[in-house]
Amino acid sequence: MDFNLQSELGAVGETLKTTAHELFSIWLAVQIAELGIAAAIGAAAAAVAQRRIDLTTLTMGWPAPLRLFVRLLVVNIGTLAFIVVITVMHAAMLSLTWPSRSYLLGVAASLATAWFVIALVAGLIRNRFVYRLVAISAWTIAALSILGLLQPTMAALDSIAVVIGGLRISPLLVIKTAVLLILALWLAAAAGDFLDKRVRSTPELTPSIQVLIVKVLRLLLITFAILITLSTVGIDLSALAFFSGAVGVGLGFGLQKIVSNLVSGIILLADKSIKPGDVISVGEHFGRVGNMGARYTSVDTRDGREYLIPNEDFITQRVANWTYSSDLVRLAVRFSTTYDSDPHTAIEAAVQTALSIERVIGKPAPQCMLTAFATTAIEYELWFWIKDPAAGIANVKSDVLLGLWDRLGERGVVIPKPGPARVIYELAREDEPDPPQDQSDTPRAPFRR
Repeated sequence: MDFNLQSELGAVGETLKTTAHELFSIWLAVQIAELGIAAAIGAAAAAVAQRRIDLTTLTMGWPAPLRLFVRLLVVNIGTLAFIVVITVMHAAMLSLTWPSRSYLLGVAASLATAWFVIALVAGLIRNRFVYRLVAISAWTIAALSILGLLQPTMAALDSIAVVIGGLRISPLLVIKTAVLLILALWLAAAAGDFLDKRVRSTPELTPSIQVLIVKVLRLLLITFAILITLSTVGIDLSALAFFSGAVGVGLGFGLQKIVSNLVSGIILLADKSIKPGDVISVGEHFGRVGNMGARYTSVDTRDGREYLIPNEDFITQRVANWTYSSDLVRLAVRFSTTYDSDPHTAIEAAVQTALSIERVIGKPAPQCMLTAFATTAIEYELWFWIKDPAAGIANVKSDVLLGLWDRLGERGVVIPKPGPARVIYELAREDEPDPPQDQSDTPRAPFRR
């Protein structure tokens, strides 16, 4: 390390000594009193402005940037009043006595002016963390420059360094890189949000392609922000070979799942097998696809839960996409009637019941089929179609069954009660596999790309 700080510390000490000699005089109390008066006037001006100025009424109908600027101006009106008063006092002191006797007033006026300008400019940043970072960094640099300490401070921070893999790292380099990197990433995020809105407002692109384009653009913007920051602070990218090798080893040993989920997410977006808004079932989860992230995909369920499923699961597991080519979904309910009930009446009543349910669509039309002459009852299966599976499946089945209960009763069709023989038959039937359904008479949903 290079600890040759004598020249820099000597310059700083000489500056502080000169400043102390000028300030510790009889005029120091006068300047402090004037600063107090100016601060009191500024506080009073700010209080009056907050009570008297109605920003909502004043800026109604103005453009958004102009409204924001006026709001920032009103918020900092106390600082502006302080600057005006202290500038007038400093000018009066310069005309009456030596400049050294008003040095504190000049420094205060310069610092307040720098803070006012920085507050107006940085106030346009809506991110609170970035706003504070920019405001504090800019004002610190301005304060050091006004006091004549900027160059000595930078030299002192740069004199302490350590060399790693051909890269010289000093506190000054770390501070500059951190500040510039945060600003660059914030600008990249802002640009990504702007492009996101533009891409999503393009109706020619499917939702999955929109998400893919936005994620690629964000990745490129972040990459450019990092490269530009490193080039700006003077870091040779070839010196980062050591760190890139370490990252490669980490990817090979400990980050396989992260990389797998990232690649799986890109595949899902590219082949459009799953897209935001689809109704899917994967494993034990059923719901609507929400956000498709780089590592996971969120599935919103009917019970208010939101499951974050790794993208790899959609590639390796069996996924049922209920709305892949069409949003039509066929549901089925089974019911039975006694042998003394007319099956034609039961079939007609079942179809009318399905059509009376609000969520059941009329085309394709519902169908009811007699499926078996059981030991104690005649069995039927009612097929009907819905086009909003995300709104729930069990609830629409419940509505159809309740409607069957009412309509069959009105038509004189009797639903058998489960006696002992019926219970034994049902238990035996549960162990048998379901017979294959004849799809020849089943109306198919229209194909949609």
